Amino acid sequence: MLISKEFKFDAAHNLVNYHGKCEKLHGHTYKLRVTLEGKPDDEGMIIDFAELKRIVNDLVISRLDHNYINEIITQPSAENIAMWIWKVLETPLKGPNYRLYSVDLWETESAFVTYKGQEE
Repeated sequence: MLISKEFKFDAAHNLVNYHGKCEKLHGHTYKLRVTLEGKPDDEGMIIDFAELKRIVNDLVISRLDHNYINEIITQPSAENIAMWIWKVLETPLKGPNYRLYSVDLWETESAFVTYKGQEE
């Protein structure tokens, strides 16, 4: 079973290793979807949505929202931001009955990336 929660944050960045308009400083209202895979526990839940919200807000949103992402992530393309979010959340979102399944990050309303971790 999969469960997801969505978040939004505003941030600025520029792509220093890119030649085009995105190499200039600009901002986005990002949408983030965090999806977990798991089985319901004795309470009938994979994880309490309030706990999922707390973890993502504490570890990701509080660090990226209204910030200059280049100070946190080198070359902050949507792909690299999604991988950074995965690395930050993978361990905290691993429980006895669930694990992080995917991170979806929208840079615009119609352009997004999905990251499911490294193939092993």
